[in-house]
Amino acid sequence: MLEARALRVGYGDAPALWDVSLAIGAGEIVAVVGPNGAGKTTLVNALARLLPIAGGTVAIDGRDVTRAAPAALNRLGVALIPEGRGLFPGMSVEENLEIGCYRREARARRGDGLARVYAMFPVLAERRRQPAGTLSGGQQQMVAIGRALMAQPRLLLVDEPSLGLAPLVVQQVFAALAAIHREGVAILLIEQNVAQALAIATRAYVLEGGRIVAEDEAAALAARPDIRAAYLGEGAS
Repeated sequence: MLEARALRVGYGDAPALWDVSLAIGAGEIVAVVGPNGAGKTTLVNALARLLPIAGGTVAIDGRDVTRAAPAALNRLGVALIPEGRGLFPGMSVEENLEIGCYRREARARRGDGLARVYAMFPVLAERRRQPAGTLSGGQQQMVAIGRALMAQPRLLLVDEPSLGLAPLVVQQVFAALAAIHREGVAILLIEQNVAQALAIATRAYVLEGGRIVAEDEAAALAARPDIRAAYLGEGAS
């Protein structure tokens, strides 16, 4: 579905990603994990075409989108849940959700989209007229997820959904992502919480210093002593 080959991305003369290759198939959850500063957000923003790509290629369903505008990816069924949520705090919950109806097909299904989001997150239905900036952090993350769902995506790019959230809320957010996956939506999950990411993913990549240093089935990576020692707080055996 999505394939990146030998991506190179930088900020001015400072390189951030070197020869990063990854793929996600239809219906998969694929995680990219790693420490702060590894380049995870740079990667997802490059894949979403929010950052220029210095080298390599990105393809959706075999179609080269390396130089495409973000709107072109949206028309191909790709939606981004950005780090920090990216809401408009003075607008209502429902107004923020409706921003997700960019594609003509999504606008035509606005009512169905809202019903889907409110069924998944009933608290948003209760607060649909409330300014998004007055919600808790967890509720704002629900709005960000819901806004992406309003686009009727086939693939979600999800950047650090657990950032700044209490552990119980993190569990709720990941349960929502699992439910979305069960509906057939593919998910590329960028996440610093390695335990949560590997628990939900089918496959995973480890990104360090702008390079992919490991990739495998998520369960296999979670069982590796070096991964457990580096990211799960357990001593290597």
